[in-house]
Amino acid sequence: MSGALPTGTGPGEAWDAPVAHRPLDATVSVPGSKSLTNRHLVLAALAAEPVTVRGGLRSRDSDLMIGALRGLGIDVDDSGDDWRVTPGPIRGGTHVDCGLAGTVMRFVPPMVLLADGPVSFDGDEGARVRPMGPLLDALRLLGADVDDDDRGTLPFTVTPPAEVPDVVEVDASSSSQFVTGLLLTAPRLPEGLTVRHTGATLPSLPHIDMTCATLREAGIRVDQPDERTWVVHPGEIRPGDVRVEPDLSNAGPFMAAALVAGGTVRIPGWPVETTQPGAYYPELLTRMGATCTLDGDVMTVTGDGTVRGIDADLSPAGEITPTIAALCAVAQGPSRLTGIGHLRGHETDRLAALAAEVTRLGGACTADEASLAFGGLPADGVAGLHGADMETYHDHRMATFAAIVGLAVPDVRVVNVGTTAKTMPGFPAMWRGMLGLDG
Repeated sequence: MSGALPTGTGPGEAWDAPVAHRPLDATVSVPGSKSLTNRHLVLAALAAEPVTVRGGLRSRDSDLMIGALRGLGIDVDDSGDDWRVTPGPIRGGTHVDCGLAGTVMRFVPPMVLLADGPVSFDGDEGARVRPMGPLLDALRLLGADVDDDDRGTLPFTVTPPAEVPDVVEVDASSSSQFVTGLLLTAPRLPEGLTVRHTGATLPSLPHIDMTCATLREAGIRVDQPDERTWVVHPGEIRPGDVRVEPDLSNAGPFMAAALVAGGTVRIPGWPVETTQPGAYYPELLTRMGATCTLDGDVMTVTGDGTVRGIDADLSPAGEITPTIAALCAVAQGPSRLTGIGHLRGHETDRLAALAAEVTRLGGACTADEASLAFGGLPADGVAGLHGADMETYHDHRMATFAAIVGLAVPDVRVVNVGTTAKTMPGFPAMWRGMLGLDG
């Protein structure tokens, strides 16, 4: 088979989302976690010895991270299934392309504190509107010179300081990645680093817990004296060989499909314990009408083709919002999703985008500053919704949102479904395979 993309997956093209005509009976193996892959890559680059990363996600985001690390002088051999990262001195005088990867634009700049010269950063047009100001201000407090023309966004240049303090404050209200970026580099600083969050809210706390767990697994002592302070002690980073968990957030659309289409979807490799936000799916889907069971490492989700509305605070796991929103769009009864204001600063303004696309289908959805309200199905049920060319806004999770809705609503066409390559290359073929269709 050639490496060409399936019809309708290129930029600007529309992909016909398949309708589910019968209950599902599928086992879907999802690739490794993007969040964990890029955390492991950064720690491997800062480690005291070479590290092998097994099961890493091959995607645009991980390719961008590998490219950034190579630009900083790190040797990364990803020619096989297992990747070998050989750390070395952090090199300045280079440029980092962040694309649309929040992990690259937030995790890599703190590494420049260890570099021997300035590093410039830029990304896709859509990345230039994503918030960066609080992290850049934190780097300034740590002595770095940051030239961003006072925009608080890409592009910018970071010049390392001669000395680095051991305490920094950062307002991570708009992204927990600001804290994670600082924590990952902290063990390599002479005195370690105490990071204090100063904002009123802190979204996606499980992602910070994930970072702390990854650091501890690499032999680093991390203390948390209170809910907004992290103390990372200096030390050698020794992850050894690491294996990346399956991406539970990417498993979500396939799990949701069991509710919309009815039938059963199984996800192998589900961890018994995890810090991934996707761990919230079983509880949420159960509340929406699914039966979820974990047998060994296989998560099984069964539905009967009906979806119940839900009132849920998604502040701990904002990235799963588009999947839950797709279920709310075809649910019997109203729904409300709260605690998700930070999603306005993701790949797109996800709250505005979700409200617009549900409305485009003939559904009812309104967005306010930090929540979404859904009217649920119209009086004549799914028949009251209609097909449309659904925009993805260069956002991978908007593409999977549209695919879920398309299971129940005929004639849904997904514009640029190829954006799913950000975290799940091959998604269209995986989706059709779940339905028992040809690639």
